[in-house]
Formats: sequence, structure tokens, C-alpha cells
Amino acid sequence: RAEKTEVLSEDLLQVEKRLELVKQVSHSTHKKLTACLQGQQGVDVDKRSKKLPLTSLAQCLVEGALVLGDDSLQGKMLKICGETQDRLAQELLLFELQIERDVAEPLYTLAEVEIPNIQKQRKHLAKLVLDMDSARARWHQSSKSSTLTNKDTPTGAKADALREEMEEAANRMEICRDQLSADMYSFVAKEIDYANYFQTLIEVQAEYHKKSLELLQNVLPQIKAQQESWVEKPCYGKPLEEHLTLSGREIAFPIEACVTMLLDYGLQEEGLFRVAPSASKLKKLKASLDCGVLDFQEYSADPHAIAGALKSYLRELPEPLLTFDLYEDWIQASNIADQDKRLQALLSTCENLPTANSNNFKYLIKFLAKLNEYQDYNKMSPGNIAIVLGPNLLWAHTEGNMTEMMTTVSLQIVAIIEPLIQHADWFFPGEIDFNVTGNYGSPVHTNHNANYSSMPSPDLDQSDRRQPDQSRRPLSVATDNMMLEFYKKDGCVRFICSHSRYVSKKLVPIPPKGPYSPSGCVSDLSPGPSPVSLSPTPPSTPSSYSFSYPQSGAVLTSPGHNHSQTLTGTLPKSRPMPKPPRHRPNLPPPQPPQPLEHTPGLLDTLSTESMSTGTKPLTSGNYQ
Repeated sequence: RAEKTEVLSEDLLQVEKRLELVKQVSHSTHKKLTACLQGQQGVDVDKRSKKLPLTSLAQCLVEGALVLGDDSLQGKMLKICGETQDRLAQELLLFELQIERDVAEPLYTLAEVEIPNIQKQRKHLAKLVLDMDSARARWHQSSKSSTLTNKDTPTGAKADALREEMEEAANRMEICRDQLSADMYSFVAKEIDYANYFQTLIEVQAEYHKKSLELLQNVLPQIKAQQESWVEKPCYGKPLEEHLTLSGREIAFPIEACVTMLLDYGLQEEGLFRVAPSASKLKKLKASLDCGVLDFQEYSADPHAIAGALKSYLRELPEPLLTFDLYEDWIQASNIADQDKRLQALLSTCENLPTANSNNFKYLIKFLAKLNEYQDYNKMSPGNIAIVLGPNLLWAHTEGNMTEMMTTVSLQIVAIIEPLIQHADWFFPGEIDFNVTGNYGSPVHTNHNANYSSMPSPDLDQSDRRQPDQSRRPLSVATDNMMLEFYKKDGCVRFICSHSRYVSKKLVPIPPKGPYSPSGCVSDLSPGPSPVSLSPTPPSTPSSYSFSYPQSGAVLTSPGHNHSQTLTGTLPKSRPMPKPPRHRPNLPPPQPPQPLEHTPGLLDTLSTESMSTGTKPLTSGNYQ
């Protein structure tokens, strides 16, 4: 048997081994790369485009937009997103076609054509080497035989034939070896081109994603513009500043809507803000306020639901209306023993509120002060209001346990809110138009959502309107019981009636007739200057929160807002007679601001004298 002759150099043998490795890697890469392509390979461009998942998604979004219509925000969003997905699908199609042309197909050619051709040539060379070795062996054998015998013509001719065969085999082997060597060296030289396939892959991907990102960035402003231009936005649980900015309002929508409805239907309601409304009614009203659809007539018989919706909005704010930043300032102000200094500290803290918070807090306090004017009927004195609303206006950033909330902090918050309500005209001078936007105040159906309009309810006759004392809901004994029981301890009962007795079911007196205020505020028809001074000096009275009345009572018209248009042709609404505005005695100008004093004795600062109106506590008999 002929021995195999090695005709390749050591370098070419290393190249031969590398060929097999490159073939395996290229084959695996091509297989995985083609699996990443979403389009169907081997079909025309149009058919391939229709088979893309993004194309199917775009078609679904566009069809959904047609179903919902352009008058809905979701319909507009679907249309924009559908068009965007269609353009992304076209970019994806171009990207995949380029990947196939510049990366996948060259890798396939390398792994399945070029390297296999070199390997076939290597096998052919091995066969030629064997043929050459075999011919050489036969020739050598013939040469040995001829030397042992006499040289004659037949033997010499045979040897010459074997030599020619050997030379021919060697010539064929050399030609094949040279061709194989050239192909191997060419493979080594073109390895940089093979590596460039992967650079092309990254470049094509980068270009595709760049175009896709540019397309998305161009469409995002359109989507945001649609959302910002949409009127109906949720307001519960949203930051106050964000809600006011998006809605273009000065007063939060739930606050203004609830206050104006309560001015119409709830000022004389007993236990307002204390009695729990129906859970389903409250949930429905909150949802209505969230989407901007209101039916005033529906809730006219349930002011407790309106009050509950207002409390829920205040409590669900991410940051309390009185802000986390000023929490310590409010608490320090409430701990000041001297009343005048405490009021000055509260005024200073009010002035530090952000503009949005200050406007809404002023609006709310002015309303609560008006609610206090009817405490003979609603039994909600400033202390009572502060107890039920205070925790919804201010709370610590990190709340403690329930016991702590019911003790020290609650007393301090009540000590903050109560004087603000009692001296609202001093803290916030001037009148206020509660119907800021002019959209409220009518007992007919009011719809603030143009896209969800419904048929308006006809104006009701005066006989059909709810009378003040008809269908009055009984007070709930299950609401605010924890707060009430706590404040009963140590003789510090905070639910105080302004009078020693209350006649239930008492008809509300009709106020004297007078023109409505054009500004929608309470009109003072008494001649001369306003009984409320605008001096910055805090009110000082013998009792912490007692009242002072002018010698000549001012006649007040129906509080609320301008009804000159909404109630044309109807009788004026019956309202209880509010108390005359308080006089504030003349005191010297305030001293320069001093550092807030902190008194550790909380019970001393929040004594019964400073926390009540001087009347007897409310017992269970007062609410019968």
C-alpha cells in the first residue's frame, strides 16, 4: 500500500481547520438570524408586508378608531397609533429586506457554497495525492525488478509507461494543490469581508431603530396634544397643580362643583360633612365629577353625598391642601398660647401657601364660614366643621398609628382650622364669587362633558323644588364616632351647638327680598362702610372664638352665586337668615413677626375655652 504524501504546508493545514469552524458559525448565525425576521421569506414585497404582525396591529387599530369615532379621545388615539404602526411596519419591511440582502444571504453563501467548495477541492486533492503515490509506488517496484534482470525492451517500455503515469498524476496533483492553496489564501484574505457582514447587521439595525425612533418622536407631540386638548380629565387622586394646569381652572373642579351645589341645597342640612352618605351614591358622584358629567337635580335631595365627595377629593389629594412643606409651620402656629400671636402665625403661614393651594383654600374657608352662618340649622359650628374636615386638609407626610392621629395631631389640626373658619374675613378679606366659572347654580341638569351629552331636565316649578325641611335624612350614629368619642373625653366635646336647644323639623325662615348680587356673592345692603374691617390686626375677643355683632344688623340676600340667568322666571330660593357679619374691635397694628413659640402643654393651648363657643356640649339629645 502506498504511503500518503502530505502536499499542504502547515499554514494551509491551519486554514483547513479554520474553514470548518467558520462554516459551523456561519450556518448557525444564518439560521438564528432568519428566525428573527418577521416577514415570510421567498414571497413578493406586498404579500410579505401584509403578513407582518405590525401590519395586522395597524389594521386593527384603524378599524377600532372607525368604530369609536373621532369625537372620542380613545378613537383619536387609536387612529394616530394605527397610522404610526403602519409606518413602522413599512420601516420593518425595508429593514428585513436589507438584512436578507446584505447579511443573511452572504452568510448562507459562505456557509453553504464557498467553504463547501473549498472542502470538496481538498477532498479531490487528497484523491489525486493517493493516485500519485500509487503510481510512484508502481514505478519504483518496476524499477527494482529491472535492476535484478537483464535489461530488455519489454521491461524498459513498461517502466517508461509507469514513469509517465507517475508524472501525469503528480502534475494533476500539483494543479489541484495550487488551486486549493489559492482558494484557501483567498479565504484568509477575505475574512475581513466576512466579518463586515456583522458590522453591516449592526449598522442596518441602528438605521432601522433610528428611523423608528424618529417616527415615534414625531408622533408623540401629536398624542400629547390630543390628551392636553381633551377637556375631560380625572381629578380625584391627581395633584392639585396638575389638575388646575390641565383644566385651565383656578379652583379645582370638584371643590367648585360641590361648594356651589351645597350653597343651593345644603347650607341648612343638619350634620353636613358629619353624616355619612350612601356609599353607592358617593361612588357615583365621584365618578361623575371625574368625567365631568353632573346632574344637579339628582343630588339636590342628598347634600350629604355632595359633602362626602368634597371630603373625598381633599383626602385623596397626593399632597394635602395645606401642603407637606408647611406642616411644621401649621403645627407650631397651633401651639402658640397667646391668641393674637397664634392668629398672626396662622396668617403668616397662609401667606406662604403656593398660589394654587392658597386660592382653593381661601375658596373653601369662605364657604365654610358661610356654612357656619347657618349653624342654628345645620348644627355645624366652626369646631364641628374643623373636627370633620381638618384631617382632610392637613396630615403628616408619614402618618402614625390611629391612636396618635386621634389625639395630639387631631387636636392641633382642629386648633388650626377652627379659627380660620371663625375669622375667615380677617384671614381672607373681601367677598368671593363662589360660581367662578359661571357653570353652576341652576337646579336643572348641567353637563360639562360635550362628548357625553344627555337631554337636559326642564326647569322645575317652585312647588316641585325640594323644601328645606322636607325629606330630611336622619343623622347617622355610625359616622365620625371615633372622633366624637375622643373629643367627649375630659369635657372637651367639640360638636357644640350654638344654642341650648334645637327644634327639629323647624321651617327655615324666608330672608327679606333683595336684589341678587351681580358678583354672585352675599350682598350687604346696610349703608355706610362694611362692618368687617380690613385691618391686619387679628381679632381679639373675651372668649377665644366668640362672636361680635354690629349694632345695626346688615340685611343679607340669598348666599351663593348669580341666579339672574339660571333662575329667570322662578321664585327666589328660600334660605335661612344668616347671622350678621362680625365686628372686629380696633387694636394697635401688629408687632414685627417673632419666632413662633412652641409650648409643650397641648391641653393648655387647646382648652375648652379656646376650642368651643361657650355653649353647652352637644349630647345625644341635641341630635334627636
